[in-house]
Amino acid sequence: MKLVIKFIKTVDAISEVFGEIAMYLVILTVTIGFYNVAARYIGKYIGLTLSSNVFIELQWYLYSLVFFLGFAYILKHDVNVRVDFFYEKFSEKVKATINFWGNLLFMIPFSVVGIIVTVPPVLYSWGRLPNGTWGPWEMSPDPSGLPRAPIKSMIIVSFVMLTLQFVAEVIKSYIVMRGHTLEEYGLEEIHEDVEVH
Repeated sequence: MKLVIKFIKTVDAISEVFGEIAMYLVILTVTIGFYNVAARYIGKYIGLTLSSNVFIELQWYLYSLVFFLGFAYILKHDVNVRVDFFYEKFSEKVKATINFWGNLLFMIPFSVVGIIVTVPPVLYSWGRLPNGTWGPWEMSPDPSGLPRAPIKSMIIVSFVMLTLQFVAEVIKSYIVMRGHTLEEYGLEEIHEDVEVH
């Protein structure tokens, strides 16, 4: 059991780090977006090109990273959007049972399939050709654009981390289903409030 608890704590810690990075990337994304808009208008006014596709695509990439890195964090803190009206009225044990079976039967397989279907396009983006040889990276079709392979690779990282977090949540739910609390094992509560930075 100690190994399982260590696994959960490790996955939770990585999700926290990814979540923190995502929060700072929001600030960076907004800053670059502001620069792109300001540079376009100022450049038009003074007759110079002050921005380029690098900054525009960097803004898109950072925006994508906010989601890729934030998925597991959101799952860990259970702040995903729920559209049901009954779930909140259930006891913690019933919630844990719903989460256990939902994550085990639907979300873990979904994440695993996400990894499987994403690997070939990502490898192709890195230059792996259908005949097994390697060619150049996939690049942006726009002038001065960025390579596509690194950002596409983050899709796999995101799905792997999401899968690990789903497994951790399944184990947490199982603990609660068995009538124990997460605090007994030195784990955080699933339904804790997220501190806004």
